[in-house]
Amino acid sequence: MTGISNRRSGEKMIERVLNNKVSGMMCLVDCDKFKSINDMYGHMAVDEVVVAIAHTLQKSCRDKDVAMRLGGDEFALFIPGVTERKCANAFFKRLFENLKQIQIESIKDHPIIMSLGACIYDGKEELTFDELYCRADMAMYQSKKVEGYSATIYKKK
Repeated sequence: MTGISNRRSGEKMIERVLNNKVSGMMCLVDCDKFKSINDMYGHMAVDEVVVAIAHTLQKSCRDKDVAMRLGGDEFALFIPGVTERKCANAFFKRLFENLKQIQIESIKDHPIIMSLGACIYDGKEELTFDELYCRADMAMYQSKKVEGYSATIYKKK
């Protein structure tokens, strides 16, 4: 439906990257107040939103990056080579600018707001997909506390 990897194939691609010790950044991207779009405009509008987000994520990534839909309004990205906060922030800025350009006729001016949680992988640590996902998910919860487009990078405590 979306033109990007589903959870199973995307997870396998990211596991391969981790097994090969390729450094990079894992991002979880989630649409804020997604239920309100469904409640106000229905399932067909929700499908349009999901497809538009997927296409925008793919457009914002390079060929070697992994973009996948986890389910519902949740997506994940793995961006090889992005290991510094400055590069990560530049990616977030570009991604959010692209996401802000989404226009869907059926939902009129209803905003599509996204939150992002990220975890930088140094290529040295032994990590599974699930461990990297959990770290990015913890960062996502911090982003959700901020109104509007927000990105948080996981920090070990």
